[in-house]
Amino acid sequence: MARIDESRAFIPVRIAVLTVSDTRSLANDKSGQTLADRITEAGHILAGRDIVTDDREKIRDTVLAWSRDKAIDVVITTGGTGFTGRDVTPEALEPIFEKRMDGFSEVFHRISYDKIGTSTIQSRATGGVVNATFVFVLPGSPGACKDAWDGILKAQLDYRHMPCNFVEIMPRLDEHLRRGKSAP
Repeated sequence: MARIDESRAFIPVRIAVLTVSDTRSLANDKSGQTLADRITEAGHILAGRDIVTDDREKIRDTVLAWSRDKAIDVVITTGGTGFTGRDVTPEALEPIFEKRMDGFSEVFHRISYDKIGTSTIQSRATGGVVNATFVFVLPGSPGACKDAWDGILKAQLDYRHMPCNFVEIMPRLDEHLRRGKSAP
């Protein structure tokens, strides 16, 4: 069963938050602030925070830049996961996923269903790995950000969480690249 192993030291993770919105600024970005607050309250490092418009290239370019930054371990986006014409975050990011994390979406929807019922199908929350960096794509509501952090990410980004967690596999996310470089 899931538990915290108190014999293991907590390891802070460096997390960047990207809000995708045509209407928000840092002053009124409740979802991004919700994530930033939870990240720092959990003992992690807020390694970056920005807002971009609902533009595929801007979203992709920001996430790619952060994924190449050695000072960032995880990127969380909020916004742009619905079905309106301007909602393009999954389309911007899923093509650059080296590995998709289908389980993240499934667990997110399970948690969301318990709170908002069938309305959860209006979100296309997703996750994956880009350049050995975990990327989580969340809806733009503070409630959805709380659900994803409290129900999934807080535990999975805690090295003490057992039986397994994302932190313990972070050093191995790029092993296929290193193995390729050392091949004869």
